[in-house]
Amino acid sequence: MTLKELQPQLLALSPEEKTQAIQFLAQSLTNFWSGILKTPGVCGGDACIRQTRIPVWVLVNARRLGISESELLEDYPTLRAADLANAWAYAEAYPDEIETAIQENEDD
Repeated sequence: MTLKELQPQLLALSPEEKTQAIQFLAQSLTNFWSGILKTPGVCGGDACIRQTRIPVWVLVNARRLGISESELLEDYPTLRAADLANAWAYAEAYPDEIETAIQENEDD
């Protein structure tokens, strides 16, 4: 989608929604997801926790299956609580990307 295509939708937002959109964009510019990396050739280029091969979608799917954060931290000893917070924020910002990755990997 281009900015020109997006413009009518942005203009239709309420003042509160515009404020939220601005905050979201500002966060993305300041590398809000500093602990999340996409590296070509690593885990299919999926968004992963920094310095690991743990994709964000794996953590999101685990949480959907009822695995708690403490269990995730125990199961993945290289993870920190901040890594999970970054993963949840990233997943919230890019839900379509995460959902597509989960669907593609469930078919395997």
